[in-house]
Amino acid sequence: MPGATVVIVEDAATCATTLEMAFLAIPDIAVTVLATAQDALRLLASADCAVSAVVTDLNMPRMDGFEFIERIRAQPRHQRLPIIVVSGDTDPGTPERLASIGANAFFPKPYSPAQVRLKLEQLLDAVSADHSP
Repeated sequence: MPGATVVIVEDAATCATTLEMAFLAIPDIAVTVLATAQDALRLLASADCAVSAVVTDLNMPRMDGFEFIERIRAQPRHQRLPIIVVSGDTDPGTPERLASIGANAFFPKPYSPAQVRLKLEQLLDAVSADHSP
């Protein structure tokens, strides 16, 4: 996972900052915080995109997290990109719906930033292992 870049897509500044602080405890990681799914999709679409994982909320302005994840998974080069969802969504069907569209993990709010960080590390390690010779 050396040199990993994680994108946090969260419109609530306090949540974004809490996650950012937790992730920066991971050695050799860079964190980019974006407030909208549209900004994140623009970044992911750029030719020089080197994003290693996405952590996103579901309830965001203009495009919710479900559509955001579906759009990421529609891009062949991002079909295996780790996606973690953190959300206050209380619908009991949310975890199953997220799994069906390709999210790797779901943490309902309130969540433990340490648990989210641990899952992120596990997903990044798995991706690194897949790419090693």
